[in-house]
Amino acid sequence: ECGNLKGIPKRPCKRAQVPCKFLECWQIFVSITKKVSTFDKALLDIHQPKNMPVGSKKGSVIFSGFRALGLYSNHLSHVVRYHKKHREFYIVTAVGNCFHTYNVKKLGIVAVSNALPEDISCLAADRMLVYVAIGGKVSAFARNKEVVHMYTGHGADVHLLLPFGDHIISVDRDNAVIVWDVESEEEYLQITFDKVSFEVSAVMHPSTYLNKILFGSSQGGLQLWNVKSNKLLYTFTGWPSGVTVLQQTPAVDVVGVGLSSGQIIIHNIKFDESLMKFQQDWGPVTSLSFRTDGHPVMAVGSPIGHIGLWDLEEKKLVCQMRDAHNTAIAGLTFLHGEPLLITNGADNGIRVWIFDTAGGGGRLLRSRLGHSAPPTKVRHHGLNGHHILSAGQDGTLQSFSTVHERFNRSLGHGSINKKKSKKKGLRYDKLKLPAITTFASESARQSDWDSIVACHRGYLMTTTWNYQKGSMGAHKLEPKLSNEPKLFDELAVDITSCGNFVVIGLSSGHIDVYNMQSGMHRGQYGEDKAHSGAVRGVSVDGLNQLTVSAGADKLVNIWKFKSRKLVLSIDLGTSPATTHLHRDSGMFAIALDDFTLNVLDMETKRIVRKFSGHRGQVNDMAFSPDGRWLITAAMDCTIRTWDLPSGCLVDCFLVDFAAVSLTMSPTGDFLASSHVDNLGIYLWSNNTLCSMVSLRPLPADYEPTGIMLPGTCSSQDADLNTEMIEYESPEQLDEQLVTLSLLADSRWKNLLHLDIIKKRNKPKEPPKVPKAAPFFMPTIPGLIPQFAPSEGSNQGEQANTMNNPSSSSFPPDNDPVGLLKEMGPSGIDAELRGLAPDMGGDVSVLQGFLKMVASMLDSKRDFDLAQAYLALFLKLHLRLISQEPGLMEEASKVSEKLEETWTSMQTLFNQSLCLLSYTKSALL
Repeated sequence: ECGNLKGIPKRPCKRAQVPCKFLECWQIFVSITKKVSTFDKALLDIHQPKNMPVGSKKGSVIFSGFRALGLYSNHLSHVVRYHKKHREFYIVTAVGNCFHTYNVKKLGIVAVSNALPEDISCLAADRMLVYVAIGGKVSAFARNKEVVHMYTGHGADVHLLLPFGDHIISVDRDNAVIVWDVESEEEYLQITFDKVSFEVSAVMHPSTYLNKILFGSSQGGLQLWNVKSNKLLYTFTGWPSGVTVLQQTPAVDVVGVGLSSGQIIIHNIKFDESLMKFQQDWGPVTSLSFRTDGHPVMAVGSPIGHIGLWDLEEKKLVCQMRDAHNTAIAGLTFLHGEPLLITNGADNGIRVWIFDTAGGGGRLLRSRLGHSAPPTKVRHHGLNGHHILSAGQDGTLQSFSTVHERFNRSLGHGSINKKKSKKKGLRYDKLKLPAITTFASESARQSDWDSIVACHRGYLMTTTWNYQKGSMGAHKLEPKLSNEPKLFDELAVDITSCGNFVVIGLSSGHIDVYNMQSGMHRGQYGEDKAHSGAVRGVSVDGLNQLTVSAGADKLVNIWKFKSRKLVLSIDLGTSPATTHLHRDSGMFAIALDDFTLNVLDMETKRIVRKFSGHRGQVNDMAFSPDGRWLITAAMDCTIRTWDLPSGCLVDCFLVDFAAVSLTMSPTGDFLASSHVDNLGIYLWSNNTLCSMVSLRPLPADYEPTGIMLPGTCSSQDADLNTEMIEYESPEQLDEQLVTLSLLADSRWKNLLHLDIIKKRNKPKEPPKVPKAAPFFMPTIPGLIPQFAPSEGSNQGEQANTMNNPSSSSFPPDNDPVGLLKEMGPSGIDAELRGLAPDMGGDVSVLQGFLKMVASMLDSKRDFDLAQAYLALFLKLHLRLISQEPGLMEEASKVSEKLEETWTSMQTLFNQSLCLLSYTKSALL
């Protein structure tokens, strides 16, 4: 619709509703800044706008891509691998620019490959590697994750791949066939076919045919080649229709050939003889597979999603599996020796069928299903934020789990008569409902009755859905209008927080109230109509006191919920496009047709905020759980975050596809979005929960940078750096402030009570006599063998340290305070006792300790340690201090400094307490 080619519009973009020149220039700028990391940083300054804040090239400071939900398969055929060590089958499917690996037992995802620059165009695998083609390049992945080999040399896009022993065969659109050596990445052989006479459309290796490859053409012929000698061995005449599929049968020399005419040929390539011929009426053959568990059955895929099962012994059609997929069958594979059939299609689904019933048909055993058309509305369901409800253009309502895929569930497709739909099949049901345009859910009473209400495109009927049962509900709410009902439909819906009532706004201007349990009509707002134009939004507050509605008549009406009387009407001046209410804070956001935003406070009933900046229609809005942020998405491909208290734009980033719906989890950890032409639901993690983020107001002319949509694997290594400069706190904020040591209390608080603690911890029994020493020398455990030192040497060292503590503890080149910090209470007590003359110390050492305490009080650092050390020092040496005049002089100086420090601290405490008591008692 936009005419985008590699992200750059070639004609005016209708979606963005902005000049195409702006988008083109900005896309060029984004492409430059992505490559600038390999050049000088000065190059970025040339292309970066001057008003752009530092760090804005990161895109968003609040959100970073986490992963995508609901993506399972595309139009490429899956690949089945068998792991000998695990004894388990695995399925590999392509999804955009990466591929997924699932186990067959539970269809649980095992691995997600690293993302590639472009979407995968072809997929193949052998026992060790997975091969993918992107354009003319072929990449080999190891461990389902990283690229280990790259093969370049094709001049056109590769569309066929075939692993062949130590080689890989690739075929491009120019009809060039190249055989590569897997390890050396060198070209082993190249075969060129005449595109007019033989255009390669299928390739396979016949079982037991050494070095032989069978090629099928779009002209209908076959050729058998020896790729080792580069010789054409045989040319098969073929058939009038082009060959679409070549598949080996369980029998040697026999190959299954699928044609574009719908014909299936069982052909013996040894004698060039057709053994059987079948014809399907559903179009060209898209895939073939044969059962190998003792039943001679062949499965054939079709472009309309049907699967035909043929009995090869009786040569007849056994069963039809209709509507196995909503789109063409991309691939189907019978597991070796098991009655299991794996299918995938472009409808974003993987299905495993088991053949254990009479009649030869298969029943669905397990599946992984996403939306086959882009989702249009996403909302979180429940209070834990683990489930996201999604309504898609395919008409289905699905629930995706953010925890694990096994909790995903599909609520199905809407239908007026569910019983008839099951009998007829939904595809041919004329009574099926169109896609859901909007819905509302509430988990308060979901175990008692229906908890979801949905509006359908063009239908004057609202359906209820039961989340617990995973299906449509019991009621269909249809208003009784005097006018022609075909001209109207529902545009807005909301469920009360108690889960008992639903409010529905119509395009005719009516607003009706229904009971969720009984489905009965309980009244309507206004004497005739609530609005003279279509209702664009309706919401009920958290206490069921007020109902607020917005209409195309440019009015916002506030009603009493119970009496349904009009309280206040506010003229917006412009018609609203969509609305959203945050019940906890009472903030009602209104997006107008002129791309501006208004926020209405339900308590004061006034417009408290107005925002402008979007350059396209606002599609959806979401509030953060605390009501502080308003997150909006518009057709200008931007997602903006507005800070309501400051009234500023604090975050903005650009995405490749415009977001059509947003929802913020109740826990605030993830933002979920759905986008134009994308089948997935994309999760964005909230960086403010795990790191410090500086939210600065962005200028009015701020231009956002682009961010790629997150992939299907969680971005655990996402760059969470923000533009905020990390602050390192200095050791002391100011010389006038008192700074504590931040040591644990156990390191200094119990110094005065150490004798009591030792007495309490005294052992009850004497130490036992150690066992006799072994005859060998003891060694210390470690990588390098060392002999353990003798006990006598340790005792000698300890005795030496205790006898002369002052020399060992306070060397002139080291900080004595730092040494004391590293010691425990017992060590500090021993060191301070060793300062006395009778313990090997001296009076000058005691004076030095008092000077050290005085310097600590002067610097006002480690204030708690200074008090604890001084208290212990006075306890141990108070009698000696009173006898020495020099020590008394130093002690008096310390006492003066201590009293001065405590006086200043007491003054600060009194000021703080006075201010605190005033703020608590004064009438502000």
